[in-house]
Amino acid sequence: MVNKVVTGKIHEIIRYPVKSLQGERLRNTNIKEYGLYGDRSHVFIDETKKKKYYMATYNQKLLSYRAEFAGEDKATEYPDVKITAPDGRTFYWHEQACLEEFKQLTGENQLYQKTFTPQHVPIGPIEEEHILILTTSSLKALERKIGTAIDWRSFRPNFIVSLDDDTPFIEDQWFGKTMKIGEVELQIKRHCERCTIVNIEPDTLKANTNILKTIVKDRNNYFGVYASVIKTGKVSVGDEFSII
Repeated sequence: MVNKVVTGKIHEIIRYPVKSLQGERLRNTNIKEYGLYGDRSHVFIDETKKKKYYMATYNQKLLSYRAEFAGEDKATEYPDVKITAPDGRTFYWHEQACLEEFKQLTGENQLYQKTFTPQHVPIGPIEEEHILILTTSSLKALERKIGTAIDWRSFRPNFIVSLDDDTPFIEDQWFGKTMKIGEVELQIKRHCERCTIVNIEPDTLKANTNILKTIVKDRNNYFGVYASVIKTGKVSVGDEFSII
């Protein structure tokens, strides 16, 4: 029996220059050995925390700030990171005002910043694998189950993909397979286990607890899949892919 090749297109590309802040939607990006160029390359550190990275699980207000690179990709150093506060104020990662803003927000005076390099971002800041993928069909299925629209940003994906065969949760069958996007190759590794952050709408910070409850009940708390990078290259919105 020959397995059917799954095909589709890249629907959205999202990068998060600062861990736990909102990210930026991209038309195209470079895939490095660690994932999207610059993804989670800037982090807040709190040595008193178990994982040392200060995350939105400790303070959900981080989710209402947005980070983006203010310039083109550079090989040896990142462009400046521009941060937009929920009230519309803007400042940059390298400015003292940035650290003071987040110390005040979190109440953690021991907080400090760390920036990795374009050549290497370790797995810790990027979560548990290089790239997180969601499918539009699974998102729509979850919306139907809950009975309301869902802001996909709450799931913090890197890729949202649309499938030619619009079957919800077909990604459960992808583990160990290869996603080919032009010259880029990714290996689909495993499920993404979810936490309460999926309940939070990033702009308003309002919570819909039915989201996680439904994922726990119907999906064993899994939604989305992780992939690791096999071959690097460039990807763009609209690129066709295949799962083989």
